[in-house]
Amino acid sequence: MKYKSTRDVENKLYSGAEVIAMGLAPDGGLFMPTSIPAIKDEEWAHLRTLSYPALAADILHRYLDDYTEEELLADAEAAYGPEKFPEGAPAINEVSENLYSMELWHGPTCAFKDMALQMMPRLLSRALKKTNASKTALILVATSGDTGKAALEGFKDVDGVKIMVFYPAEGVSDTQKLQMITQEGQNVSVCGICGNFDDAQSGVKTIFADEAFEKALADAGVFLSSANSINWGRLVPQIVYYVYGYLNLINQGKIAMGDTVDVCVPTGNFGNILAAYFAKQMGVPFGKFICASNHNNVLTDFFANGNYNRNRPFFQTISPSMDILISSNLERLLYLVCGAKKTAEYMKDLKETGAYTLDADEFKTISEAFIGSYACDEATKKTLKSVFEANRYLADTHTSVALNAAIAYQEEAAKKNAILVASTASPFKFSEDVLSALKGDEAETKNAAKELAAYTGAQIPEQLANLAQKTIRFSSVIEKTEMQNAVWQFATSK
Repeated sequence: MKYKSTRDVENKLYSGAEVIAMGLAPDGGLFMPTSIPAIKDEEWAHLRTLSYPALAADILHRYLDDYTEEELLADAEAAYGPEKFPEGAPAINEVSENLYSMELWHGPTCAFKDMALQMMPRLLSRALKKTNASKTALILVATSGDTGKAALEGFKDVDGVKIMVFYPAEGVSDTQKLQMITQEGQNVSVCGICGNFDDAQSGVKTIFADEAFEKALADAGVFLSSANSINWGRLVPQIVYYVYGYLNLINQGKIAMGDTVDVCVPTGNFGNILAAYFAKQMGVPFGKFICASNHNNVLTDFFANGNYNRNRPFFQTISPSMDILISSNLERLLYLVCGAKKTAEYMKDLKETGAYTLDADEFKTISEAFIGSYACDEATKKTLKSVFEANRYLADTHTSVALNAAIAYQEEAAKKNAILVASTASPFKFSEDVLSALKGDEAETKNAAKELAAYTGAQIPEQLANLAQKTIRFSSVIEKTEMQNAVWQFATSK
């Protein structure tokens, strides 16, 4: 399997290991496989019998054929073993009739990012060896909350690697912030910025695009890579859990093989829902993809009219990991629909004007697969409360955005397909807002996690229970214009 950039019309090809080591393409584009491997009809019965690590190795090998199946299985068993994921696989629970929640957050940081970021460091370590890299890899991460901690946890103390995370200082939950600034490890650094996630993400992309800075780092024995979902090594493990989700519904007797299942994903940077779309292209019988946004509803408008326009107010919401106006992974979908030339033009328009508009045929193709929906904070709280009271299902604020969209779609759609909702975080990562949604003005948020546990009967995850007692290691907050200098200082430190 070879890869090329979403903006490359000259067809320069790379191996799987090369794209994982590089992260971002030299022209600023994102790497994409030259084809999407299909799952054959006769393979489904076997795939149903596999453990999650074995399924991961099978699916990943279809994309990363320069890795051996033995290498991928060993890495998957280490990434998804009982020490990291005590339950062994995503938990799939029935919320209500034909509505299922795939809980992806039962890993070390209580967020869905663990599903990829426990595997990706292992893929990167092998990639560095396969590409004979002699320099230190510096992983740069912009996070809206969950990616930062998951990446830090995945890459801590990995040989030959440093990792630096930038987060919006006032744009993450208290729990998310504590998880990052107390991170252990000798090769990690965390820095807040004065701005929002888009500022952090744009700053990281600017650093990647600076050729003079890249050369200076190379002279210092360092090269840049990424753990955001712009890196193919981060996105490809996410495909696995959508294949697993469909197979699990069959194994539970909820659906029959071949039944259509719709997918609803709380969406910010578009990587998670794009992984589901890849699963469909491989042959998983998914129907509609319901892209659920919060008040920062740039994607909702895009799927309604084909116009992507980030020139709008930015809102801080109770689902902060989705507080994003530039959804980077949408570029990969554009590439599949429009090709490299048009994608490069659209990305140039986005950078220069903040907007672009699809032509009619492109919009029709995308509309056949995707619909958009959004929920403001009040609607999110209302859904969280009603689902808990009616079904005793406790969701975090991001999952509640998706549940809001899924329930609305169920009520409107003529077909009553099963809907699989991606549940992306533990409710206890957002205890204050979840408790407020459940109890309203009665909530005492000083000890929100304990009160939420007492009120709902849910158990605080061990990973979050003692955060307040951990030592704060990283307290710096800088202007976004200072990001490159901060990277240099960390890159060249011993």
